[in-house]
Amino acid sequence: MNFQPMTAALRDWTRSLKRDVVALWIAARDPRTPLSAKLLAGAVAAYALSPIDLIPDAIPLLGLLDDLLIVPAGIWLALRWVAPALMAEYRAAALLQERPCSLAAAVVIVMLWLVTAGVLAGWWLGR
Repeated sequence: MNFQPMTAALRDWTRSLKRDVVALWIAARDPRTPLSAKLLAGAVAAYALSPIDLIPDAIPLLGLLDDLLIVPAGIWLALRWVAPALMAEYRAAALLQERPCSLAAAVVIVMLWLVTAGVLAGWWLGR
């Protein structure tokens, strides 16, 4: 069985996702992007560019869920909210831009983990 066409298509898809994440990061900073699209594009790009996942990949199945479903779904939705002409411009700019890293999103994710741990500890100790 020849898997080369399938792996090539998957590789192209992941490259386009990576490019689109950077394009959404650019869109979130452009004044021509409407506010609602900016907020969604910024949130999706920040999460996708965060060095820390909300659900760690070490957790079986759930850890890969955000990488395989949540991030692509967020990208898909954000792309629908940005005008196609602007998105084409952002995609071209994304090819020339180095992939940024969202440390702010990483801080938010760590804070969510700490709050969740605190709530679970409070619940456990209150039993």
